[in-house]
Amino acid sequence: MTKKIVLGIFCLAQFSFMNAKNFPDETLTANHTALHGSFQQVPKTVIIKTKKFKIRIDKQPNGRYLYQSWGANSSITSKPHMIISDGELVPDGSGGNYSLVFNNEGYIYQVWRNYLTNSSKKAPYTLTVTDDNDREIVREDGIVVKK
Repeated sequence: MTKKIVLGIFCLAQFSFMNAKNFPDETLTANHTALHGSFQQVPKTVIIKTKKFKIRIDKQPNGRYLYQSWGANSSITSKPHMIISDGELVPDGSGGNYSLVFNNEGYIYQVWRNYLTNSSKKAPYTLTVTDDNDREIVREDGIVVKK
């Protein structure tokens, strides 16, 4: 009787090992991220309002991003004051923060997504503009008007 039980346990263990699947590291990372929510989804369209600007960012079919901006008191149904295409998503660490980077005639426009901050008062987005000498000429926090 003991031999049958030991044989049964041995066979069960063998079948369990045969049916076990190996998951690549990417699958485990994706599942960990999905379960724990440490990486946030980038919206296809977001409208942000800063002190001086309204900014609309759209993901294009080619995977790049389009930046459109208006004055803070202008309607986004009017013609944009500035349009910059070919923006790029740049992840910032593994916590979900990222920036969208746009180049326009020597100026770099970056819209930072601030998921992880030390302050509850920190705005969810920050716009920075740097010139060709890497000097920051604009820094404005922004709130989401529409996702």
